[in-house]
Amino acid sequence: MIAISVEYLLWILPVLVAVSLVMAATRHERTDLILSQAWRTGLWTVCFLGIVAALIRFAIWRIG
Repeated sequence: MIAISVEYLLWILPVLVAVSLVMAATRHERTDLILSQAWRTGLWTVCFLGIVAALIRFAIWRIG
């Protein structure tokens, strides 16, 4: 099994927030639209990363 340090996992949240806000701010100028788009982008990113992690975990379980 792949072990990852908790410190690395703690970096995910601020990076996710920063990336989502920057991506949203490049598309909109109003604060409410920026926050709405940032929320959707963050949710999409978390779901995507979760699916990738689940696929990797399944592949490791299947192979090992």
